[in-house]
Amino acid sequence: MRFALGTIPFGTAVNERDTFAILDRFAEAGGTVLDTANNYPFWIEGCTGDESEQAIGAWLAARGNRDRMVLSTKVGARPVDPADLSRYEGLSAPVIAKAVEGSLRRLRTDYIDVYWSHVEDRSVTLEETLGAFHELTADGRVREIGASNVPAWRLERARAVARANGWTPYTHVQSRHTYLRPRPNARLAESAHVLVTDDLLDYVADTPDLTLWPYNTLLAGAYTREDRPLPESYDHPGTARRLKVLREVAIEVGATPNQVVLAWLIADGHLPIVGVSSLAQLEEAVTGASLSLDGDQKKRMAEAW
Repeated sequence: MRFALGTIPFGTAVNERDTFAILDRFAEAGGTVLDTANNYPFWIEGCTGDESEQAIGAWLAARGNRDRMVLSTKVGARPVDPADLSRYEGLSAPVIAKAVEGSLRRLRTDYIDVYWSHVEDRSVTLEETLGAFHELTADGRVREIGASNVPAWRLERARAVARANGWTPYTHVQSRHTYLRPRPNARLAESAHVLVTDDLLDYVADTPDLTLWPYNTLLAGAYTREDRPLPESYDHPGTARRLKVLREVAIEVGATPNQVVLAWLIADGHLPIVGVSSLAQLEEAVTGASLSLDGDQKKRMAEAW
């Protein structure tokens, strides 16, 4: 299954029974990659940020299938004070060492497949952060590492630091990306999110050992739901042109626009993250992941800008 299941609402907006049902169906359909973080969903009143990892850990323990799943979780963006959500834990070596133990405990596992720096922390040197990550890969608690919400130049610099020291490099990157593109230099309401850039896409395409995990791939339902309007930053002529082609292709292949978007991202070699809160949404994504677009369709979609 060429997408990762986003799990932000699991254990909160999606109760345990429904969480287990979604995860069971995902695994049954061949899905293996679960994406979470040590702070999901801290921004919901009454939540600590433990909830998503705890829900996944409970499911893994109940099903006994840890060896068949790929766990992706993150460190760096957990608030240090529940009363001030703007202050994050950051990426110092002591924070990473403590945070990984919390994630392992909540996930009920002794290793993490992909461990991410969730946000940038320029108050700490790359050497300190990457050295701490390397220690985790060296002792087997982490298999691979990734960087989320970073510009291409910082990612390349981090990989250069790792090469120079013989450390584990970042081989995964997460950035906000979908078929539609906002206006250049548009500001997002979610200040911690970093949009994919042409520079990052070019860097990933030219780097065989680097995989892009796009998130917010379906724009929270805005492609298909009238009650979910597109963010204001997408209000420009390019959006209308792209939506027109997207809908044409969807009719041609007998799919939903969401499914075509996923197929388009997968065709580019990416591993999109798809957050779901119901079995119906999951089934739509599963079908989209198996959808094939022909060369003409992909060309028309790429040129509609």
